[in-house]
Amino acid sequence: MGTLYIDRKDLHIKLDGNSLAFYINGQKEGNAPLYPIKRIIVVGNVTIDSNVFHKLADENISLIFLTAKNLRFAGMLHGSLHNNALLRLRQYENYKGNFIIDFSKNLVKEKIFSQIDFINFCKDQRQDLRYDATKTEDSLNEIIRKIDNENLTLESLRGYEGGASNLYFSFYTKLFAPSLNFTNRNRRPPKDPVNAMLSLTYTLLHFECVREIEMIGLDPSIGFYHSFEYGRESLACDFVEKYRAEADKFVWELFKTRQIIANDFIIETDTSGCYLKKNGRAKFYPLSEEWRKTLRPRIREDITNFARRLTDEKDTISS
Repeated sequence: MGTLYIDRKDLHIKLDGNSLAFYINGQKEGNAPLYPIKRIIVVGNVTIDSNVFHKLADENISLIFLTAKNLRFAGMLHGSLHNNALLRLRQYENYKGNFIIDFSKNLVKEKIFSQIDFINFCKDQRQDLRYDATKTEDSLNEIIRKIDNENLTLESLRGYEGGASNLYFSFYTKLFAPSLNFTNRNRRPPKDPVNAMLSLTYTLLHFECVREIEMIGLDPSIGFYHSFEYGRESLACDFVEKYRAEADKFVWELFKTRQIIANDFIIETDTSGCYLKKNGRAKFYPLSEEWRKTLRPRIREDITNFARRLTDEKDTISS
């Protein structure tokens, strides 16, 4: 088990040797051994003893906090991180000119190619959408050609990426049953079950990237395609773009196979936001964990290769 999900309010978490012990109203409800946990995701209101934090830091186990109502990110704690100051220095030095354009151009192309791959996959799954799929694929390929043949700025590249995303989501919405009311991408709050699942899946994917970035010694706030924004891990945003289409495919398959259904969600009257109910979260967590487990080696490899590109010296990123 790589990830432990804790989603029960008013829980008191204590340390019991090499395990976590869970109490409610002073009564022990169970425990979980720390090995082989790599990350713990805590949802909502729980109490955690300080020696638990110390133990998690010693064991290099990441602790991620999500809000109870809408499962938005609230914070993350790590133990000791990589002490490679030279790598961060190279990251800052490369925040200029050609490196940013080359990195961003390759990133956007990789994202669009992954969208095309997913659309091609859908052709075999949805014969009724073959015409729409082919038309969207042709348009995305045309954007790739323009990116290859133009002298781009970051702003023009973002324009092409935004145009590709609009085309892609115009097709993606057609994959879902009309009863789900998924007509466009929206967030903060998500208005329908599909958007709620996309937002949650992207959030968990984002912090997979943050963890790997910090563990190798890079600064997650210094992105190259995504510019500075206070409080945002822009470099993680960069790497998430590579995997968005795979996240979209995962969400579509959850609904297609009815592992997640509309009744797993609730729409709040005060915000019109759509959120997973507790029984829906209980179904989602193991499914999401299995999916992300297949991505983690690729994310780690991508970020490691990026660090090597920054330094051109393998020795500088060794642990």
